[in-house]
Amino acid sequence: MKIIVRRIFCGLIILFLAGLMVKSVKAQGKVRAPELTGAKSWLNTDKPLSIAGLRGKVVLLDFWTYGCINCIHIIPDLKKLEAKYPNNLVVIGVHSAKFTNEGDTENIRQIILRYGIEHPIANDADFKIWEQYAVNAYPTQVIIDPAGYVIGAAVGEGYAEAIDKLIGATVEDFRKKGLLDEKPLKFALERAKVGALPLAFPGKILADAASKRLYISDSNHNRIVVTDLNGKFIETIGNGKAAWADGDFAAASFNRPQGLALDGTRLFVADTENQRIRLIDLRTKKVSTVGGTGKLEDFTGEGGAPLKTALRSPWDLSLVGKNLYIAMAGSHQIWRMDLEKNLLEPYAGTREEARIDGKLALSAFSQPSGIVSDGRNLFVADSEANIIRKIDFQKETVETLVGGDLYIFGDADGEGNDVRLQHPLGVTMWNGKVLIADTYNHKIKLLDAELETVETFLGTGKSGQTDGKTPTFYEPAGLSVADGKLYVADTNNHAIRVVDLLTKNVSTLKIEGLKPPADSINETADFSPNLKENKTEIKEIAANATNSIQVQIKLPDGFHLNPNAPNRYEISADDAKIVKLTGGAQKFTKLPLNISFQTIQTGSANLKVKLNVYYCREDNTGVCLIKTLSWQIPLKVSAQKKDSGQIILQETLFEK
Repeated sequence: MKIIVRRIFCGLIILFLAGLMVKSVKAQGKVRAPELTGAKSWLNTDKPLSIAGLRGKVVLLDFWTYGCINCIHIIPDLKKLEAKYPNNLVVIGVHSAKFTNEGDTENIRQIILRYGIEHPIANDADFKIWEQYAVNAYPTQVIIDPAGYVIGAAVGEGYAEAIDKLIGATVEDFRKKGLLDEKPLKFALERAKVGALPLAFPGKILADAASKRLYISDSNHNRIVVTDLNGKFIETIGNGKAAWADGDFAAASFNRPQGLALDGTRLFVADTENQRIRLIDLRTKKVSTVGGTGKLEDFTGEGGAPLKTALRSPWDLSLVGKNLYIAMAGSHQIWRMDLEKNLLEPYAGTREEARIDGKLALSAFSQPSGIVSDGRNLFVADSEANIIRKIDFQKETVETLVGGDLYIFGDADGEGNDVRLQHPLGVTMWNGKVLIADTYNHKIKLLDAELETVETFLGTGKSGQTDGKTPTFYEPAGLSVADGKLYVADTNNHAIRVVDLLTKNVSTLKIEGLKPPADSINETADFSPNLKENKTEIKEIAANATNSIQVQIKLPDGFHLNPNAPNRYEISADDAKIVKLTGGAQKFTKLPLNISFQTIQTGSANLKVKLNVYYCREDNTGVCLIKTLSWQIPLKVSAQKKDSGQIILQETLFEK
């Protein structure tokens, strides 16, 4: 690892190595942190943040882009720091997009949800903040003290311990000086705006014609979902917790699983964020670990006994005979696990991130994320280089078939180097050709490996979830073919799409009976995202009676109330002597909603009704929307009214 020293704004920022303490920077010569201006938008916060407004806090700026595997590796480190310094540290992600698709605010929102990011994110699509801080590499982290001065920075990953020490020392120093703001901050998180869905960011899929089974990596639910090829729900494998645990299907835990490979009744899983290879025995219904140590920091790049060999973000799998090939996205390599010799080792790639063809040991890849074999070759979706590679088993060579390079991408059909892809994540075989999930172009493309030509097969290039013969997708990542159908893990649509390969008609797979894991349902009612407040005219009702409120909500066409989400209402009154209520938040599962309340004596009072409504597409595969509705209802409780009354509250909700 090299020591890097960068000059920025005429001052020196000290960068440090993993495991070494950052040297203290004296006030003289320190660099004042530039303001956070120029962001296209902000997420996980209801307003833009500023360095001046965060005075008294330690600030960590994380410059990243969501297609970068090294940036993804840092997310768990940031979460640990946020948990350790909840009142002293503010992490701000500065998302400076490499790819065009990554600069879209909605796409960044999906990544925030996918990785459970809970700190504010600035969409720095125009590189304004990046340039102000003279950043030149992903990921870069900049640490700012409570006085607003830059005190350190790191380029790359692996610096968690050193950053922790720097933050800890800075907190103690400013606490002693009485200059530390230790009041907790709360942000308006994106996760408060969506409900639980049966599938959450499915990453990969495997369709098996022999068993008529479909295996789905339900990545953000940390489990494998099993159905038949028509979507009939069979079972789930894993308890839904983001953890590592072997055992039976109910006890086992995964952490964002991706690639799948089937060997009879044995299903291999690339358990990506557990940094392990898992084995599911479909006959005994047991899950075991067969490769990896689970620790990124153990990774040396050397092979050996599978359970003693560290892995680095295994993303996809392909079984060829007794060899299990692994797309090792985090080390830019292809690895091989010999199932007979019980040996796990690098197969192709030097660990350099580049487009280099040639002999296996001299080749280089750029975050390979999808692999498939025709028995003679291994085809690789080399995502960051925007290319499709071919590994010839007999010649032991790597060849680029089509595409651009690390910073050469787009959306263009054609031949060889003229083809443009954008971060392809998946490949599968069909009729001797290769189908490609051209992920950031929201398309499925078809590669003729012999002619080295690519043509668009499906998709318009715009994100969406339209079925039929002119379909749209939203960052599809996994592909598999069985019985004349192509199954697509349409990741950001939280859906499995089915393509009739004869007619090219696309439908969305409905999985009846599939529920989200219980832990994925947020039961907290103490938030008010997308709040709309209403006030009614004075309502006259009877005293000493049981009255009611009926809430009538019209949902958009094609949407329904999500019964799995925490739809809740609260009702309160400002005078308990006049109105008697049942206290606390209450859950509801259907509309219209009827709420009873008791009037005790005459007089005036004010009622407040507040409810959170989660509504989803009828097929329950799109992102749920959430709306908070609130009504202020002035009451006149009158002895003149003799009968119980009903107050009608109405609202119309929209898709956007």
